[in-house]
Amino acid sequence: MLRIHFLGTGTSQGIPVIGSKHPVCLSSDSKDKRLRVSVLIQWEDTNLVVDCGPDFRQQMLRVDCKSIEGILFTHEHADHTAGIDDIRPFFFKQGDIPVYANKRVIENLSRRFDYIFLNDNKYPGAPSVDSNIISPNTSFLFNTKIIVPIEVMHNTLPVLGYRINNFAYLTDVKTINEKELLKLQNLDVLVLSSLRIESHPNHLNLNEALVLIEKLKPKRSYLTHISHLMGFHEEVNKKLPKNVFLAYDTLTITSN
Repeated sequence: MLRIHFLGTGTSQGIPVIGSKHPVCLSSDSKDKRLRVSVLIQWEDTNLVVDCGPDFRQQMLRVDCKSIEGILFTHEHADHTAGIDDIRPFFFKQGDIPVYANKRVIENLSRRFDYIFLNDNKYPGAPSVDSNIISPNTSFLFNTKIIVPIEVMHNTLPVLGYRINNFAYLTDVKTINEKELLKLQNLDVLVLSSLRIESHPNHLNLNEALVLIEKLKPKRSYLTHISHLMGFHEEVNKKLPKNVFLAYDTLTITSN
């Protein structure tokens, strides 16, 4: 059994957006307050994080996470990677933190965070990682679980989603080809990004996400990477089809 904690369910700016007077940004409902998108997946003694954005420290404190056995990166954008320096407390206790991403992302992170990824002249207080380059064509074993990378397109940028058992996590999606869709059959839970009501060139909007869910027919679906332009959580959630839900920060679910 997998246990999935939604660490953050917001888009790149988070909600509330700084300086915004949009009604959703002014909402007092805690479900309308969204940190940058990430999940913590747990089984047995394993804590596996998908993405490590600028709210990572706050998210780890909020979920009271004492260790992380690895980080899966979907892509290199700042809202998914900018918190990597805050792996330091885990590194000090555990040593090098395993990270997994495609070659382009590892190279990008090695340039931006060279003091973490490169071994020459290490600053004594800097964390270190064990870099693992993965491909959408090859599954890999991680702490007793087979992880299946799934390539989706974020406009023209390839992004990796991940399937573990009958759970799949896909963020920053605009399109998925038929070959990759075959990896998403017979899911218990699908977590899928859905930015807003109106169309967007880089992301699925709500209608596009619902069409994809209807095609894949998972038992349950949770929408994430949500903008304030989606609307109020409670209002939108009531209008969704059966077994489709808006995720929110601190939501915890299970999946086989």
